[in-house]
Parts: sequence; structure tokens; C-alpha cells
Amino acid sequence: MHTFADPLARAVQVAAGKTAVIDQDKTFTYSELQDRCGRLVKGLYALGLQKGDRVAIWANNCHQYIEAYVGVPAGGLVIVPLNTRHAEPELRYALEDSGTRVLLTDRPAEGLQDIVEHVISLDDAYENLLAAEPAALGVGVQENDLAGLFYTGGTTGQSKGVMLSHRNLISNTFHWLSSAPQSDQDVMLVMAPLFHAAGSNGVLSSIWTAGAQLTLGAFAPGEVLDLIERHKVSMTLGVPTMLAAMAEEQHVNPRDVSSLRSIGHGGSPIATEVLRRTCTAFPGAELIEVYGATELSPLTTTLRNEQNLLGDERARSCGQSIPGVDVRILDETGHALPSGEIGEVVVRGPNVMRGYWNKPEQTAAVLKDGAYWTGDLGYMDEAGFVYLVDRSKDMIVTGGENVYCTEVEEVLYKHEAVLEAAVYGIPDEKWGEAVYATVVPRAEHSNIDPEDLLAFCRESIAGYKVPKGINIQHDPLPKSGPGKVLKRELRAPFWEGVERSVN
Repeated sequence: MHTFADPLARAVQVAAGKTAVIDQDKTFTYSELQDRCGRLVKGLYALGLQKGDRVAIWANNCHQYIEAYVGVPAGGLVIVPLNTRHAEPELRYALEDSGTRVLLTDRPAEGLQDIVEHVISLDDAYENLLAAEPAALGVGVQENDLAGLFYTGGTTGQSKGVMLSHRNLISNTFHWLSSAPQSDQDVMLVMAPLFHAAGSNGVLSSIWTAGAQLTLGAFAPGEVLDLIERHKVSMTLGVPTMLAAMAEEQHVNPRDVSSLRSIGHGGSPIATEVLRRTCTAFPGAELIEVYGATELSPLTTTLRNEQNLLGDERARSCGQSIPGVDVRILDETGHALPSGEIGEVVVRGPNVMRGYWNKPEQTAAVLKDGAYWTGDLGYMDEAGFVYLVDRSKDMIVTGGENVYCTEVEEVLYKHEAVLEAAVYGIPDEKWGEAVYATVVPRAEHSNIDPEDLLAFCRESIAGYKVPKGINIQHDPLPKSGPGKVLKRELRAPFWEGVERSVN
């Protein structure tokens, strides 16, 4: 049995004085990190919190984020990482739905103070919270206790709090380490936002192995390369758009990046040209693609040594299952399909979530006999490489962020001019997929300007969810016999000539 307290306890046992976290000009050893996590927990309980209460964090990557991400669950509380790109209605929904009592943040939160009991600024009040003696971490905490609530979606019924236990997240950390080993000599640059499970997965792996972590507040390719050169960074993980920007910067203004041995990426498949330019920009680094979902804590497959697969058919895959995780391609009845046949990607293992917070129906729809039905359609070759071809669920992945079509549609339908709306994904060279919409206006608003609808959307949802374009048409949307909108007919012209219907 392991909880979040165990990786930290081991690191202190074997490397108490070793650097654990570097955040700009601040450096913390493992002994100091454990002490600060314990004092944070003590301070939170002094506010009146009880075991199992939720503590949200809404901030850029920083040392306080790592302290909260590790310390809050290690102290028997539940961490709720909030997406920094979300609009206020989306943040309010997550805070209200989770019943969060304390919000830790590095930004103004006036509009959220009526929801939580305490708003703690990371700039000043946070250090006051740490004034007490440290609490003992891990006491009374069990592996099946809830460690974190990770919210998918936004303000609508599609928005769900993914319940991940200590066992879920610790297991997936071991899965990752068995697939891509780390050591106490590694320096991990944490550039993927920590509110994503993929970003925070690296936190635990670095602590287990007593490596160092370097936090990056906001992504800027030039700063990334400067940090790699200055701190001899050996590992990092991001989305393909980050890799593309880093490669461009390195080609134009090269730094000494010879220390970099591993670059992981996920969220969406990487374009061949981005892969090629990344390989030439960082010739000594192994490129590793990861695939998964928040519901899977989050990693499921890895594709190792992509730099050696240029021109190979398997470069189009998302790799093989990582050790400890079972991946199958099943038909609608749950029967395994032979190699090459398309079905749904179904995952089983200790990394599968406990369920969706307070949403038993949605949980039952995706968790069957302990396995998670991803909604991704694909096939597997004879060597177990998984190839994605489409999504059975109404979701778009753009720049590594999930966008549920229904939540964007619900916002559009609130506009008085909209009679019908359909949201779908179209291919995008930079982001993998882009959000796009087709709208049928009411007769009295036939001259509606798409820009007015886009401005309306920006008031309620994060910028990455706002459609990149809106097509206004006056004929009814195409529908099936039972009246379901046929989005495939709307999407088809955009995907013509593309091998698969998902990027």
C-alpha cells in the first residue's frame, strides 16, 4: 500500500539534502520540501478542515503548486487542480460541484470568494499558513482514499470531476517509471501545466527517484531553452505545440541542450514535420509519445524512440501499452477484436479512476466491470501498437485540451439568434484539431455576424473552447431518421484527403 506520503518519505530517507525543487531563484531540498508539505497540511487543518475536504489550486506552475499537489493528499485532504485557462463560470462550477473549502491561487479571485470559505494568496498569505509545526504526513491515509479531483469539460452537464485515488496515481507513476526509467541524476523541467494529470504525473516520478524538478510558470520557448542550458535539464514533457515552438527557437537561436536526454509529449499526435524539426533541434534526446486520459491517471501507452521511426508506419501509432496497464480493442458487446479491426479502446488496470464525482450515471456509462471505455476508436497491430482513427464520444482535442462539443453548443444556444447549432472538430496544422461550428439562425436574426456569436462565447467559456470559425447556414442541419444531427456530414469536407477522422 502506498500513498502520496511514501515517495517523499523515501526521498528524504535516501537524499534529504539533495535539491528537490527549483523555482526561479528559490531552491528546496527534500528535507525542506517534506517540512513545507507538513506545515501546509497543519495550517489547512487549523482552518477547520477535516479529512477528505477539498482544497483547490488555481495557479501557474511553481514550488507552492508542487507542495500543495503532494502535501494536500499526503495529509488526508483532496487536491482540486483548476485549469488556468478557464473562464469564471467554469471555475465557479468546479468549486461548487466539488464543495471546495479552500482555494490557493496566484491571481485575483474576487468573483470566487463567495463560493469557498478561504482564499489563500500564494504571494503572501500562503507563507503565513505555513507558520505552524509540520503535521505528520500519511497518518490515517489509505491507498483507496481520494487524492484528487480533476475536472474535465466546463459549466454544463458534460463537466465531470474525475476521482483519482492514491492507488490510481501512485500505480500510474510506477507504470511510467517502468516504461521510461528515471534516476536521482535527472533534472525534470515541469513545463506542462500541473492542472493536467499528465503534468503532475512527473512530480511523483521525480520524487520517487529523488531527482530534481524545475518549475516553469508560463511557457515561453526561449525561457525553456535557457533553463535547459542553465540547469542541465535532462527530461521534460509537453504538448506538440510546445515542442514545435522549442524547435523553432533552437534552430534560430541555439543553446547548449546536450543535457536533454528525453522529451515526452502527448495530448494530440505530433505532425511528422514537427517531429522531424524537433529531432534536428535536439539530436541527443529520445522522443516519447504518451497517450491516455485523465480517467486513467493518465497514461496508457507509450511510443518510445520516435526519432528512429521517421517514415515508419508505426510513427502513426500512439505506441504500446505501458507495463501494468491492459489495453484491448473491443466491439460493442465487449468481445476482443483481431489485429487490424476497428473497435473501442478499452483500458483495465489499477490506474482506472474510481468514477466521476457525484455522477453515477456518467460513471456507469464508461466503467464496465472495472474497465474504462475511452470513447476512442482504433485498432491494434500484431505487435500491440495502437492506432487511433476516430472518437465515439463527442469530443475535440485541441492543443492537448479536451473540448466537449455539447458544452460549446449549450453556450451558443443561449444566444437569442441561434435556432440550431452543431460543434465539431476540424483538422488544424498547429493545434491538431480546431473547434468549429455550424449555426442556423432564427429568421428574425438571419443576418447575424459570426463575430457576435464568438464574442458571446468568450464570455462563458475558455478561449481554447471558443470556435475558431462559425459557418452560418439557413437550411436545417442534416439529421438522421430519429432526428440526431449528422455531424459527420458537416465535418466531411474539412477531413477530405485526411487518413483518419481524428488528429
